[in-house]
Amino acid sequence: MNELLKNLTEAVGVSGDEKEIRRLIRDLIADHVDEWHVDALGNLIAIKKGTGVSDLRVLVDAHMDEVGLMITDIGSDGMLKFAAVGGFDPRSLLGKVVQVGPKKLTGVIGAKPIHLLDAGERGSVVQIDAMRIDIGAKNKEVANGKVKIGDRAAFVTEYEELGPTAIGKAFDNRAGCAALVELLRAKPYPFDLIASFTVQEEVGLRGAEVAAYGVQPDAALVLECTPAYDLPNENDVSPNVALGKGPSIYVMDRVTIQDPRLVAHITRTAVAHDIPFQIRQPGGGGTNTATIQRTGAGIPAATIAVPGRYAHTPALMINLDDYANVVKLAEAVLRGLTADVVKRN
Repeated sequence: MNELLKNLTEAVGVSGDEKEIRRLIRDLIADHVDEWHVDALGNLIAIKKGTGVSDLRVLVDAHMDEVGLMITDIGSDGMLKFAAVGGFDPRSLLGKVVQVGPKKLTGVIGAKPIHLLDAGERGSVVQIDAMRIDIGAKNKEVANGKVKIGDRAAFVTEYEELGPTAIGKAFDNRAGCAALVELLRAKPYPFDLIASFTVQEEVGLRGAEVAAYGVQPDAALVLECTPAYDLPNENDVSPNVALGKGPSIYVMDRVTIQDPRLVAHITRTAVAHDIPFQIRQPGGGGTNTATIQRTGAGIPAATIAVPGRYAHTPALMINLDDYANVVKLAEAVLRGLTADVVKRN
């Protein structure tokens, strides 16, 4: 059992309310870094001093927030209306158990019973504004004593390992956070390593912009969990990435062209260390690389990700070998990173 992944995925940290996961990570890294602080937006920034061989300042980022829900209203019947915090497919929500607010009240997401739906409603997907969270309150007064508007709701999913895979509610991006924790536990790097566990990625890459501006590194590596669309389909479309085939290396997404010098360094390193890897198909999505690379005068940045099925649902699945190889690859990339790699000609 990977206790690090278990503890990180089961902790709560919906975007904008990351206190619980931030404190957990702080306690995990405190003995392995030289200093740490929390910035004004809530990012956890830590510095692991290097050996002095290189004067590079390298940022490694992993966002610690997760998608979830926010309570927006309480009905006369005690039911909680909510909005999505982050992107969701509404089909993934009905019938799911959530924990609401700082007291972690148990609730169930429901909607109008199927036997009361008309023919048109039965053929359409229930939208979020038609759903409610049921916390067992008999009326609004009772619910008001337990929950307030603005409280977050997070999914309840126990971490579990299924042979070579694992399921958990928030591998996006607690898998990246776990990898960064492991990097900080390793021996010093040739340069000062600055780690940022950032907030509010799921609602617009907000924390990373503040973190990168405060750090102003010479280069940055972003650790992520990227959606794996590798299930069978009628058209036999090639997957963007697949579980079990190694770390995913980004080259381009909806908002970023990754730094080609860093991409080349990452792929060379993978080959040299016999680490399996896959190139994520260019296309949609995005990571904190987008905002980091445009900070200040510009920062060379690239992304390595753990492939994960069922992204932004209560139960993501990753391959544990992929995760281990992300850690192995990221450490090798950092130890081999020199000023020449990111030098502009």
